[in-house]
Amino acid sequence: MTRCKATVSADLRPTARELRWLAHIDRHGPQSSAFLYELTRDTHRCRDTSLRRMQALREAGYLRYPKQQDQIAKAHCNPNIYDLTAQGFEYLSYHQPLERHTRPTGHWWHGVWVSAVSSAMEISAMRAGLEYIPAARILGIKGASMAMPLKRGSLIPDQLFAIKYPDGYRAFALEVDRGTEPVRSSAARKSLQRSVVQYAEVLERKLHQQHYGLNSNLIVLWVFMSAARERQFRELVSEDGGRFRTVVCAPGFPRWEVVVKATRLIEF
Repeated sequence: MTRCKATVSADLRPTARELRWLAHIDRHGPQSSAFLYELTRDTHRCRDTSLRRMQALREAGYLRYPKQQDQIAKAHCNPNIYDLTAQGFEYLSYHQPLERHTRPTGHWWHGVWVSAVSSAMEISAMRAGLEYIPAARILGIKGASMAMPLKRGSLIPDQLFAIKYPDGYRAFALEVDRGTEPVRSSAARKSLQRSVVQYAEVLERKLHQQHYGLNSNLIVLWVFMSAARERQFRELVSEDGGRFRTVVCAPGFPRWEVVVKATRLIEF
């Protein structure tokens, strides 16, 4: 039987398991308690203890509770989403280099979804005995930025990562579409069509290899909040070569059991 007991202390210091939580948030961005629990469920099976320890880390100043999560309906029914405080980043930096420059930016809820999907990808890869290569390590190959220069403008994936398989590496660019941008637009603003054109240029000219220094091919993973939006996307792209893969997640709060389905796009 697993005994559920947590100790809260004013001088609390994160344990080895909790350092994994801090590092995971640093790498991916804000994480719900459900995802953090899944990350370390292999060694700590008691959910209640995990939740209490996360709350203790918040009270001790390592984690914070972003208020944006309270702005949706029935917010109290959702798992808490945590992010690192300045103290949390500083403490983690004593143990390992920070990766915070590769976290998603922009609209908070969009970033949460990007963070949830990439988090599920890493946890699923780990459980399959595969190595997840985060964006920070990829960008470090050539000291590159996330933005890939194009003939006109540049393209910044929502997230970038690779998986090491027994037979080699596969690189992935992640795009999360919450339906807030037009499908097509004659203006210069971002649209689904424009993103498709930009990624087609990247893949045809192998810009990911030139810019990031990757030797592997690139697969673009698109996550949509509605089946209708995914169908519109399919009308814009050719399925030739399997360069684009899509999945549909239920809109709203990113729950583990829903988001983890996105990992089925990858052959773990």
